Amino acid sequence: MKTIIAGCGKVGSTLAEQLNREGHDITLIDVNRTALEKASSSYDVIGIVGNGISYSVQSEAGIEDADLFIAVTDSDEINLLSCLIAKKAGNCKTIARVRNPIYDNETAFLRNELGISMIINPEMAAAREIGRLVLFPSAIEIDTFARGRVELLKIQIPKDSVLHQLHIFELVEKLRCDVLICAVEREDAVIIPDGNFVLQELDTISFVASPKQTYNFFKKIGIKTTSIKHCMIVGGGKIAYHLAKQLLGLGLHVKIVERDRARCEELSILLPDAVIIQGDGTNETLLQEEGIEYAECFVSLTDVDEENILLSLYVASCSKAKIVTKINRISFTEIIAHLNLGSIICPKNITAEYILQYVRAMQNSMGSNIETLYRIVNDKVEALAFNIKKDSPIIGKTFDKLSLKSNLLICSIIRKGKTITPRGQDMIMVGDQVIVVTTNSGLKDICDILR
Repeated sequence: MKTIIAGCGKVGSTLAEQLNREGHDITLIDVNRTALEKASSSYDVIGIVGNGISYSVQSEAGIEDADLFIAVTDSDEINLLSCLIAKKAGNCKTIARVRNPIYDNETAFLRNELGISMIINPEMAAAREIGRLVLFPSAIEIDTFARGRVELLKIQIPKDSVLHQLHIFELVEKLRCDVLICAVEREDAVIIPDGNFVLQELDTISFVASPKQTYNFFKKIGIKTTSIKHCMIVGGGKIAYHLAKQLLGLGLHVKIVERDRARCEELSILLPDAVIIQGDGTNETLLQEEGIEYAECFVSLTDVDEENILLSLYVASCSKAKIVTKINRISFTEIIAHLNLGSIICPKNITAEYILQYVRAMQNSMGSNIETLYRIVNDKVEALAFNIKKDSPIIGKTFDKLSLKSNLLICSIIRKGKTITPRGQDMIMVGDQVIVVTTNSGLKDICDILR
């Protein structure tokens, strides 16, 4: 699929990398020649120096033949205008990144009247992801398939858990839980387990289940399922505003610590039900005065990654709070993964993932049968959802007759709204959505699961 991306910043370069990895024909537009040269040398993309709102620049990029135009520059107005020009010049699908809250209530108009296919607000998307983690505090990560019918969750097995020294095939028999463990992280190893795999305490596991079965599984293994009532946020930026608004609407008590007095006054008006505290969130005395040791949830959202990391490490050392850490620059990922930072949120990756899901849905309508794709376990494992079409050669064959690739697991089948955990005698049928987890990258069709 031919895709043009205007903006070669954090989101634009992340999108270029991911889409290039998935085989798309990518052209990048940016006024920064150095950024384009860096991207062109790292990925197989074409770079064009210029402004995305220029018709001549878009023409040079091949807008007349493009399937998709994505605008992710630092300016909302440039993104919106460049999408309008692209729509007129190429009649392609368009996606705009729009961050200013004044557009929050106008997205329907922008889509319906101006013809922009998708509008993404990075801060609102990040707040939505954090909100899901706050409402399910035991999970490190949560992804969803089939409009929420199936969840992919990541947790760490606690010490003295009933899962310790348990074979995976014993889960159904002993715990009567219809879940499927699809990835295990043990020290530096990542394993796609079979039924004979033995779990150990402190393993980090990713599993697939329906929301009802997830709750049942957590209850059986003694993991907290009660929802959080109080949340403390350090940093009063846009993500904090969207998150607080969301949590207050769900009946939670929210406390925000922010340095800037003018921003505190603004938040007091925007969020009258929240407690706004002017102060330095990295001040240990202030945090103790605000009862950090009794906190149920702590979210570090300052603009400085190092502050967020240190804050989360401190809170982890003195409380049992659910911790969420915002990190903008994903460097030294192996080191960060071993720190006790709770759930890590990277806004640029969330924005890119939302856009990628739209792109994959476009591909699905153009012939591909990938509906959703997540990269989990530090990008070492892929979780994919395939839509099964009538011409697929794997239809009607039982799983015990399929010769599947190694390091690959069929986790779930969604059929007419019902979720099925597949066993040996189950089979795939037309119209199913099939969820696959694998360390093999580059799967583009359901047939690629076969040897």
